[in-house]
Amino acid sequence: MECKPTIIAVAGARHYLVGKSDVNGNFSPLPQLSDVAVCQSLSAAKQLLRKKDIHIAELILQSAFDEMCGLSSPAVAKQTLYF
Repeated sequence: MECKPTIIAVAGARHYLVGKSDVNGNFSPLPQLSDVAVCQSLSAAKQLLRKKDIHIAELILQSAFDEMCGLSSPAVAKQTLYF
């Protein structure tokens, strides 16, 4: 199963989660890390991946606000980052 290095940003949160995601959207630690990493900025998340010799990652932006208001879940916002 193919996995991609992934950074998750959650609206309203002050941190970014760094791990990998598979084709089903499951999120787990990268093989190079013992656990999902928590970074205080996007810049720190990218630097962590660079140190592990990873230079491309998928950024996923998530928000729970629509669901909290009773609206349907919005489409997942994704962007490929090169660094």
